[in-house]
Formats: sequence, C-alpha cells, structure tokens
Amino acid sequence: MSRASYFRIAAAPLVLAAGFAISHSQSVAAPSASASASLDYEFFKTRVEPVFVAKREGHTRCVVCHTQNNAPFHLVPLSSGSKSWNEEQSRQNFQLIQRVAIPGSTDSPLIHHPLAQEAGGDPHHGGGQQFTSQQDPAWQTLKAFVMGAKASG
Repeated sequence: MSRASYFRIAAAPLVLAAGFAISHSQSVAAPSASASASLDYEFFKTRVEPVFVAKREGHTRCVVCHTQNNAPFHLVPLSSGSKSWNEEQSRQNFQLIQRVAIPGSTDSPLIHHPLAQEAGGDPHHGGGQQFTSQQDPAWQTLKAFVMGAKASG
C-alpha cells in the first residue's frame, strides 16, 4: 500500500468527524421559536406594569412586596402618591424584569412562579398563588409578554 493510501485511510475519520461537528453546530445554532421571541418595552409598560399594581381579591398587589424585597423579581418603588411608574421608572422596571422573564419560555419564572401549583405553577410563592388558572386575563398578559407580544400587534 502506498504512503498516500495510508494518509487517505487515516484522514477519512477526521473528515467525517469534522463534517459531523459542522453539521451539529449548525443545527444547535439554528434559531428556535423561543430564541426569536423578544421582550417588548411598550407592551411591558402599557399592559404588564398595570398587572403589578392591580388589586386581586385575597392578595396583596405585586408592587407592595416586589419593591421591598431582595428577590430576583424586584420593581422600582412608586413615587409617593402615584398609582403608576413614570417613564424612567418603567425603563428601570423593564431592565429588572429581564431577570425573571425568559423570552419565549413557558418556564419563565415571571409566569411560572405566581401561578397556582394546580394550574402548573410553582408550589410556593411568598405572595400566595396570585393566579389560580392559566385562563386568568392578567396571567395571560404576563405570558403574552414573555412569548414576545408587541404593543403594536
């Protein structure tokens, strides 16, 4: 057998391995539905922030605890006497919420944590199970935000 034949035989597995690695990295790098979702600031400001200040029967408003705690989900305190955040505070809240809002993921803590365990949520939320059902309109708003809903659409 010639020297060139030995090199071809030795190189064949390397070529196959390199081809597999390239093929595998392209399939891993291909964008998924969740990777294409992004969080929309205007949707957050106009639809999500009102959820945090709304009073739900039997529960404290989200803003009460989440402006005073050191949990991953933290909100900027409302200005004295205000029932909503100003533009600067909303932008800060939008930055903060990205700790718990995983774009495109139904496992996002923002939607999973305050949902009742019977409805598919976490077994414990310090503020109680704010949402007893995935049909709750406020929970649907949080889910829409995480899944990439836009204010204009």
